[in-house]
Amino acid sequence: MNYLPIFINLNSRAVLVIGGGIVAKRKIEQLYRAGACIKIVASEICSELKKLIDIHQIEWISKKFDPIQLDKVFLVVAATNDNILNKKIYQEANIRYKLVNIVDNQSNCNFIFPSIINRSPILIAISSSGTAPVLAKTLREKLEALLPNNINEMALLASKWRHKVKNHFVYLSDRRRFWERIFNGPFINQIATGNINKAQLILKNELKYNPNHQGKIILVGAGPGDSSLLTLRALQVIQLADVVLYDNLVSKEVLELIRKDADLICVGKSIGSQLFSQKETNKMLVQLALQGKYVVRLKGGDPFIFGRGAEELQAAKKAGISFQVVPGITAAVGATVYAGIPLTHRDYAHSVVFITGHCHFKNSLINYESLIRKNQTIVVYMGIIHANEISKILICKGCIGSTPVAVISRGTRYDQKVLIGTLAQLGELAASVSTPALLIIGEVVKLHSQLSWFTGEIQNNPRESFILNLS
Repeated sequence: MNYLPIFINLNSRAVLVIGGGIVAKRKIEQLYRAGACIKIVASEICSELKKLIDIHQIEWISKKFDPIQLDKVFLVVAATNDNILNKKIYQEANIRYKLVNIVDNQSNCNFIFPSIINRSPILIAISSSGTAPVLAKTLREKLEALLPNNINEMALLASKWRHKVKNHFVYLSDRRRFWERIFNGPFINQIATGNINKAQLILKNELKYNPNHQGKIILVGAGPGDSSLLTLRALQVIQLADVVLYDNLVSKEVLELIRKDADLICVGKSIGSQLFSQKETNKMLVQLALQGKYVVRLKGGDPFIFGRGAEELQAAKKAGISFQVVPGITAAVGATVYAGIPLTHRDYAHSVVFITGHCHFKNSLINYESLIRKNQTIVVYMGIIHANEISKILICKGCIGSTPVAVISRGTRYDQKVLIGTLAQLGELAASVSTPALLIIGEVVKLHSQLSWFTGEIQNNPRESFILNLS
């Protein structure tokens, strides 16, 4: 993050603007709306600024810049076409520890103007850190269309009730959940239709709500890695969490979408190490919920596909804690689609079976006759370590060594890697990729050469995904 976004109160504060042209005029308009006392230094000024000077809304203090003019101002904006003067202004302002912006010269700025959506008191500022102002403007226009016109009325009414809510609910978490219920319920509809009295009645009735200080557990599937594959419900849930317990398989891009003030606890397991045992994770989930917290258990893929999610919910059920489940796109579905490998196809596979290769493949309970049947795709989770052993067992049980296989490493992510070979080569292929990885065994793998489409160029960045969704 190159810039810290902050909102500054400029009301009645002195701001110096050097320049009197159209560019300076645009900046002055923004500053004036924020209540700043604007002082102009310019050899000449445009007609629009002359009108503001005539009605004493801004002050023209000099035709020539002098560093002493910086001493009694809070913020400085230079909008001249004189590069030498602009550089001098920047240097002199920095010496005096002033906030300074040299228009269209990012290297000579210690703050920049964002693109602003003004629904006062709601303000949304969008910035590209000075790299692509037109992109920021485009985003602003798209967001403008999405925001309800009466969002300012919601904020103003909430402001009037804020003190009452604060006095009514002792705990900060109860106040937060009160407002979450308000802004996700019928209150919004009443404001939208202009029924202010009914909206206030909803606020009054919600104050009577007796909060249950026992928390809840939400089991959430984070999908295979690409953050744009999160379900809408999953995104909503992780934005409400007080604490998130997550696995190693959850991508960094997904973690960035979690509520910023939520506590993040990694409870993931990896080959040869684990921070917490499954029993300890279960216990932690229960303890946090009993503290009244909104607990999200975030798992890669889908929590009920080799995720031990059911075991964690059994612990919650035993402790009498309420829970919900948000399914996710399991790795077998997401990774194979991004690899251009359909799990079923009329000409190649009529069924698909998911199996774990993590220490269980030699289990005598496995029905190999049903596993290796014709026209069936086998997907092996957690099979990298035992890939060579899996290959030998399947061939021993009747699979042909030339059966097509794919090893998909870090599926759906920008660094996804797909290796194609035969069942006899499976161990060798698996040894050359990084985890997480899936093994796909079956004739459908042949379609990869025809249907492969993902090159990693669609980076799984939530901001880029958002742009695409708004288009």
